[in-house]
Amino acid sequence: MADAAPRVVRLTRLALTNFRNYSAARFDAEASHIVFAGPNGAGKTNLLEAISLLSPGRGLRRATYAQMARQDAGPETGWTIHARVTKDGEESAIGTGFTPFTTSRTVRIDGEDARPDDLSERMRILWLTPAMDGLFTGAAADRRRFIDRLALALFPAHGRRANAYDRAMRQRNRMFEDGVFDAKWFAAVEREMAEHAAAISQARFELIAKLNAAQAVRAAASRDFPQAVVSVVGDVGEAHERRFADFLEKVRERDRAAGRAITGPHRADLEVIHVEKNMPAALASTGEQKALLIGIILGHAALVTRMVGETPVLLLDEVAAHLDPGRRAALYDTLDALGAQTFMTGTDQSLFTALGDRADRFHVEGGKVAPVTGLG
Repeated sequence: MADAAPRVVRLTRLALTNFRNYSAARFDAEASHIVFAGPNGAGKTNLLEAISLLSPGRGLRRATYAQMARQDAGPETGWTIHARVTKDGEESAIGTGFTPFTTSRTVRIDGEDARPDDLSERMRILWLTPAMDGLFTGAAADRRRFIDRLALALFPAHGRRANAYDRAMRQRNRMFEDGVFDAKWFAAVEREMAEHAAAISQARFELIAKLNAAQAVRAAASRDFPQAVVSVVGDVGEAHERRFADFLEKVRERDRAAGRAITGPHRADLEVIHVEKNMPAALASTGEQKALLIGIILGHAALVTRMVGETPVLLLDEVAAHLDPGRRAALYDTLDALGAQTFMTGTDQSLFTALGDRADRFHVEGGKVAPVTGLG
């Protein structure tokens, strides 16, 4: 979207019922920065998880919906999340919830039934959690989920394509297991896999190209967080779907022996290079890896703002804990420049002193969320 000013998105109210450790909780906030501070285990991350469920998917913890219900409320307890969101002042009401003995959650937007995918039209939500600190050295599956989550913020259909690919791949795997040899059946399933694989790969590669460009722009403007160059390896590439379908036919017996598809977008990995040190991120120090990850998220937030034409909502869990005061202040200033609304958690309000009066602050403890005044 060209040079038009981005639409400003703000979550102004959140209300929870029987969600995690909250029997009922509500807060109102309109500031660019919202801080939740309180002791460990108080439920700060639970609030961010609730906000993350106002986007497609299973949220920032990827828990089952049943696990999100308040555990001491009994086995038949569901949960609900209600929110009010403004976009350039125009308000929407969003709700999602889960009822026991079902497998999916419900979504309502402005009183009408909707799909989880429709939530992207109201907000693009990005997050960074302590569980992601080991991203560069951990399992490839975590890095795939990470890059696909970034892609989803730009291409809302990406999640549907990934799910469709997984369904077709599982069907092909079951055919191996059941001893099916009919070439026509396999060809039909492999064409479906190839169609979705090509779309998944195209979205990933387009994201990577634009993200690297955004990272370069961000790094040129500020050296507070190191620049990363990211790439996807082991994917099917931007090959035409027909070529991938032909490939699946050629390796069919190899995959039959393995009992699964060995090659495809489900086996891709993310590689990250620390530009200033010209080294893989996996070899960087723990502090450098954290700074690289923050830099990627900041670059992605700027990219979403430019491409979508609206500011995203950022969820930064314990982001300030391992940053020195200078880098914390730089982070808050960068977030200001982005214009995105940011929800942050920490054990102590002092971690956010550099925000001054730019933040709405809340104390979280014992399943309660209470506004804090007089710390600006």
